[in-house]
Amino acid sequence: MGTNHQNPIERPADPPGDPSDLAREPDVAEDEYVELAEALDEALSGDVRFDEYAQVLYATDGSIYQARPAGVVYPRDIADVRAAVQTAVEHEVPILPRGAGSSLAGQTVGPGCVVLDMSRHMDGLLEVDPDEQWARIQPGIVQDDLEDELTEHGLKFAPDPASSGRATVGGGIGNNSTGAHSVRYGITDAYTEEVKAVLPDGSMLHAREIVLDSEEYEQIVSRDDREAEIYRTVRAAVEDNQEEIDSRYPELKRRVSGYNLDRLIYENEDGQEVINLAKLYVGSEGTLGVIVEAKVGLVTVPEETALALYCFEDLVDAMSAVPEALEFEVSAVELMDDEVFRLAAESDGYSEYVEPIPEGTAAALMLEFDSELVDDFEGAIAETNDYFVDNGDAFDVIEAYTDEDQADIWKLRKAAIPLLMSLQGDPKPYPFIEDATVPPEELAEYVVEFEEVLEDHDTSAAYFAHAGSGTLHIRPILNLKTENDIEKMHSITEDVTDLVLDHHGAFSGEHGDGMARTEFNPKMYGEDLWTAFKEVKTAFDPDWYMHPGNVVYRKSPSDPGPDSDRGVGADMRENLRYGAQYQSLEPQTKLDFDDEGGFSHLVELCNGCGTCRETGSDVMCPTFRASREEIQATRGRANMLRAAISGELPEEEIYSDRFQSEVLDLCVGCKGCKSDCPTGVDLAKLKAEVKHDYHQEKGTSIRSRLFGNIDTVSAIGSKLAPLSNAAQNLPGSGLVAEKVMGIAPERDLPKFSGETLEDWFAARGGAQVPMDEAEDTVLLFPDTFTNYSYTEPGKAAIEVLEAADVHVQVLDSDEIAPSGRAAFSMGLLDEAHDRARTNLEALGPMVEDGWSVLFIEPSDAVMFQDEYLDLLDDDRVEDLAVSAYGVSEYLHTFAVYDRMTFDGASDHLVYHGHCNQKALNRDFHAAAALREAGYEVDHLDSSCCGMAGSFGYEAEHYELSKAIGEILYDQIESSDGDTVVAPGASCRSQLSDEDFEGEHPPHPVEKVRDALA
Repeated sequence: MGTNHQNPIERPADPPGDPSDLAREPDVAEDEYVELAEALDEALSGDVRFDEYAQVLYATDGSIYQARPAGVVYPRDIADVRAAVQTAVEHEVPILPRGAGSSLAGQTVGPGCVVLDMSRHMDGLLEVDPDEQWARIQPGIVQDDLEDELTEHGLKFAPDPASSGRATVGGGIGNNSTGAHSVRYGITDAYTEEVKAVLPDGSMLHAREIVLDSEEYEQIVSRDDREAEIYRTVRAAVEDNQEEIDSRYPELKRRVSGYNLDRLIYENEDGQEVINLAKLYVGSEGTLGVIVEAKVGLVTVPEETALALYCFEDLVDAMSAVPEALEFEVSAVELMDDEVFRLAAESDGYSEYVEPIPEGTAAALMLEFDSELVDDFEGAIAETNDYFVDNGDAFDVIEAYTDEDQADIWKLRKAAIPLLMSLQGDPKPYPFIEDATVPPEELAEYVVEFEEVLEDHDTSAAYFAHAGSGTLHIRPILNLKTENDIEKMHSITEDVTDLVLDHHGAFSGEHGDGMARTEFNPKMYGEDLWTAFKEVKTAFDPDWYMHPGNVVYRKSPSDPGPDSDRGVGADMRENLRYGAQYQSLEPQTKLDFDDEGGFSHLVELCNGCGTCRETGSDVMCPTFRASREEIQATRGRANMLRAAISGELPEEEIYSDRFQSEVLDLCVGCKGCKSDCPTGVDLAKLKAEVKHDYHQEKGTSIRSRLFGNIDTVSAIGSKLAPLSNAAQNLPGSGLVAEKVMGIAPERDLPKFSGETLEDWFAARGGAQVPMDEAEDTVLLFPDTFTNYSYTEPGKAAIEVLEAADVHVQVLDSDEIAPSGRAAFSMGLLDEAHDRARTNLEALGPMVEDGWSVLFIEPSDAVMFQDEYLDLLDDDRVEDLAVSAYGVSEYLHTFAVYDRMTFDGASDHLVYHGHCNQKALNRDFHAAAALREAGYEVDHLDSSCCGMAGSFGYEAEHYELSKAIGEILYDQIESSDGDTVVAPGASCRSQLSDEDFEGEHPPHPVEKVRDALA
């Protein structure tokens, strides 16, 4: 029996924080689309967006291409898809279905198309049959979400692209995607059993196995309708071209170019000859209709795996070892070169994963073993060690048996593509021939000849690969902002496609045709098959409305197709995101962008890979997780900024209320993108700079001034306590705060303490450990929240440090400035700069004398550790940054707890780290310190809490803030822990909301103090 899943992934019908009313009243950027937009809005229950922002957001994907669509539709169900397709065709506008937009060949962009974003609503798992091992899915379901749903059955969908955390299964079917385990499992076409698709006339086609010449088959082809024409045409295309199919289609595990004429007709398990059009839809890239449902086969999940990473001094030696590796019982054979390692080492988010790689590694070959193939991992790896290290060309091996160690290696491998795009400067390793595939036994020779092509074109490349399947991701380094290198790209492609054919390969083994490779399909398949492709396309789509010009194209209007130019021409040099005409502004900035190559380069680092759309782990991007709005992902914001600085949007648009509220204000400044974005697009830094420029141009609101100077407000509130606290409870005070300041009335503002942390410290007589008896000396920074509102973590920190014989001095707020975090977050960079300067002058001499500066509040610590480096041009700021520590970071870094005695803690804690610290890879210290104190700790892999300083207090952001908080709270509820701890004041405020925990969680240092003997 199958298991029905009615609502497997619950989403709000109207996402919180939806920035506009475009869903109900479409704003249209171009006059020619007004009638179409209005007709779609009337015909559909889903959202319709034809405004300029929507066009910019959906003009790019993960490729080198850019093409503005007519607009975007978010269908809620099959009826919406049918209505959208029919309406678009009636208005003679082409249609393009899209999933996550992570395609690397330009498959999910199309000029003047109606884009159907299937990822918003049509993302369900409809049914699972664990016994028969299949699932019925909607196209917008993200692959990792599907995996999560299948975990209870011990099953998975076998194709595993590196982008599985954001790529949709429907997109994978359209692209015939695969991944690292194709050696073991093959690719998507092997697992797509049935497809339901909407044809251009709005009719439905149910593609499945049909026995040839059976009664069912004869009933279909005897009718006078579109389905009958399709079956007759497709069968003839296969049978009339069988010799060409046998000759032209290479015998490879991976081949995703063209249409799958070689896989349509086969013998089923009962020995019957069948035709299955579902196999044709796989890899068709939306050119044959819109997939609205699919039945996919599943495989069992191996209980355990192990990895061996073999290090070679020479790339060709590593390639030569691939056929030998396939002789063993491996489930994956992957390759990375030294360029990937170098870029990872320089990346904030990936440097730790490359540390084990030994010096001198030119290439590393990764072999995976799983428990369904191998009984004894250590024995199997000992055997491959003997072959590749003791008696081969590998000079070292890294063995990984635990899930954690293997995950680190896989994370490095999966980040290879976007890491390469983080290369500084305009020349970058671009994808255009980077998934050409040859037989594994020809890899080494192919690489040598490929190097000759690169040398002939005076460029180099980076290498990584699904080597076991013969797929090499080779990316030549070019500057596509120059006409010369654009032509060089085309010339390299001509040479490499010749080379691939010489080696009996395929132009694409993974990433498809799209705008990058459609032009070269006639070369690969020959004139007869090329003609058959066009006939098949026309049978499904007589007027070529479905994503015209991809997979197949028309060389002239006289070719088969409509009486228009739809689908005419396919030139890989057209529709480039960066072409010879591209220009961008490089503004004068308040912050230092030298390390990023300039402001515009930091914006342009976004390559569209869509990692920011992932919802399973890490920090980035909390607003997208709650809203599923493209504009609220890092990619969306970067695309909008790039459009603003390149002239794609009007010059003054960046200063508009809409740009500020929709693009910038919904960024919570969590800094997650600084570490989680593989190319390092630091949106929090970009936002601060642009907000600063906006304030210079348009002035600063009262609320921005208030929140940016919250330290002054808090100091006054503390002096007036308890009257200031009572005032917050007066009837109507919330309404006044909302009307005057835009503060959400649902929020309880922080209460003020009548005794500040500084007062308490002075009253107890200051430091209790004399300097001459101390093991170390530290300065405790009295951050705004700890000093004026919630002093207990500060007291606990002092008591813990003194228990370890540390001399503690609490800094005098009259002699230093606030950290500047609040001002920085509001884009008040002049104020932030002045505060940083004051603190450098005050603390610099003490740091030089050996004092460390400690912080209770993580965001203040990170301000000193990171933002001060961008704010101040002063050699001393480096010393201040490296001397700044969060209190838990200090305890763990210097093993201070070794000088303490603990009674033995009994609580099982749930630890939610602060997103700013996660961005600098410093959040783990608190969990380590708590474990040393005796606690069992569940360290959540959580994102931002949603409070984000002032963000959660702002009335217009309240609902989105709560939605983000719900994601965190669900993680806490799923934990086995008893008590939540969180170092961030904002996080503790969010979790103390009555809709969540209702009690103020302790700071980790409070729990360390509680465990002291």
